[in-house]
Amino acid sequence: MLALQMSFGSYEAGVIQTTPFPAQGPEERYALAQFARKAWSLTRAFKTIDETSCSFVLPAAFNERRGFDPARVALELSNLMADIDDLAFRLYGVSQKDRHVIEEGELSVTRVANELDDVEGGSDESDEVEPEYGLTDSGDDGLISWLVGVAFGRFDLRLATGARPIPPEPEPFDPLPVRSPGMWPESEKPPVRPPDILVDDPGHPQDLASHVMAVANAVKVAEPENLRSWLAREFFPVHIKMYSKSRRKAPIYWQLATPSARYSVWLYIHAFTRDTMYRVQNDYVVPKLMLEERRLETMRRERQERSTAAERRALADQETFVDELRSLLDEVKRVAPLWNPELDDGVVINFASLWRLVSHHRPWQRELKSAWDALCAGKYDWAHLAMHLWPERVIPKCATDRSLAIAHDLEDVFWEQSTDGSWAARRAPTQPVDKLIQDRTSPAVKDALQNLLNAPTAANGVGTRRRRAAAGVGNGGGR
Repeated sequence: MLALQMSFGSYEAGVIQTTPFPAQGPEERYALAQFARKAWSLTRAFKTIDETSCSFVLPAAFNERRGFDPARVALELSNLMADIDDLAFRLYGVSQKDRHVIEEGELSVTRVANELDDVEGGSDESDEVEPEYGLTDSGDDGLISWLVGVAFGRFDLRLATGARPIPPEPEPFDPLPVRSPGMWPESEKPPVRPPDILVDDPGHPQDLASHVMAVANAVKVAEPENLRSWLAREFFPVHIKMYSKSRRKAPIYWQLATPSARYSVWLYIHAFTRDTMYRVQNDYVVPKLMLEERRLETMRRERQERSTAAERRALADQETFVDELRSLLDEVKRVAPLWNPELDDGVVINFASLWRLVSHHRPWQRELKSAWDALCAGKYDWAHLAMHLWPERVIPKCATDRSLAIAHDLEDVFWEQSTDGSWAARRAPTQPVDKLIQDRTSPAVKDALQNLLNAPTAANGVGTRRRRAAAGVGNGGGR
C-alpha cells in the first residue's frame, strides 16, 4: 500500500501519516508484532553476509561453516510475508477478487516496488566491470574483499577460524553498533599490528596479494586463481561498486597506480595520517623506482648489439615501466604537501586531489576530477580541505554564511545570538580576519597547490622517454 502511494520509493512521514490503518484486536496486534519481529530477524540474517552492513559477520563463502542457509531463510521469509499479507488483507476487508488484482494485475505491489527501486537506485554503466581474470562470481568478489579487509586489520579472521564466537543477534531497537560484528571489537586489537599501506609488488614485505593469500591459508579457503592480476585491474572497480549506493560512492580501499596498473599502492581510509602520502613517496615509490632503474641499467649493459626481438621488447617494456614509475613519483610529490585527510569531508573530497593517480580507472578519475574542479571553484567551501587550501577565500565567507562559520568552528567569531534566540552577523568579528587567514595559511601548502594547479593536464601519462633521466631518483633526485 505504501509503494502505491509513493512517487520515488521514499517512505516519508507524510505517506505514513496518510495511510489508513485498520482496527486491530489484541490477537491481531500480537500476531503482527510477532510477524514483524521474525521478519526483521530473517532480513537481518541476509545482511550478515554484506560487508557494507552494520550487521556483517562473514562473507557468503563461510555460510556452510556457520550453518547459515540463505535458501532456507529466503523460503521462511517468503512464507512469513504470505502470512502477513493474509492477515493484512483480512484486516482491511479486501475481497479475494480485489486481492487478485492487487497481487497479479497492473497495480501489483511487487511490480510497482521493483519499478520504483530501479528509478531510485539508477545505474552507472561506466562502472560495470568486465572480468578478464576470472573470479566473476559475486561470492568470490565478497570473499576476496573480506580477505583484503582482514589484511588491513578491518575484519576479524577469528570468526572464520572459530577462535571467536559469532556475536548474538541484537534486539531491533538496540543502538546501532559503531562497528559491525565482523570487525575487530573496539576493546581489542589484532595481535600483530596490521599494515596501513600495501603494494602490488611481488617479494615486498607489504605485498597485497601475498597478505591476501596468507589470510586465505589461515582460514583454510582455496587461494583464488589469477589473484594478483585481478587485484591489480579489477578489484578497485568492484570495490567502488560494492561501496556505492544511490550514486554515493565511498570506497575505503584506495588504489593509487601507474596507468598500466603494473604497480599499485593500496591505502586504507581508516588508517590515514598526515604523513601517509610522504610514506607512500619515500617508503614505497622511491625504493621501487630505484630498483627498477637498476634493472633497466643492467638490461642495457647486458644487451648485445645483435639482441633478439624478445630482448628488445623486454627492454622497451622496462623503459616504459620506469617512465610510469617516474610519473607516479612526480604526482605523489605534488600532492604529499597538500595531504590533510578529514573523513568528515567525505570520501570523494578527500580523494579529489589525487585524481591524477587513478588513471588506471577512468570513470573514477573523471568523478574525482569533477570534484576537484568544484572544490577549486569554491563549491565545497564547507569542507575542511577547502579551508586548508584556500583560507583567504573561505574565512571571509564565514562572515555572511553562518553554516560555513559553524563548519569551520568560527561561529562565535562572526556571529552572535540575541536574547530571542535568533542569530545575526556581528558588526565586527571578535578576531581580525587577516589574523585568522594568516594563522591558517601555510607557504609550503600554497606553493604545492600552485605547483599542482600548474601541472600538465596529461597527468600520469608517460612522456617523452628518458627526457628526465638525469633527474631520476637513481641519480639522487626525489629523496
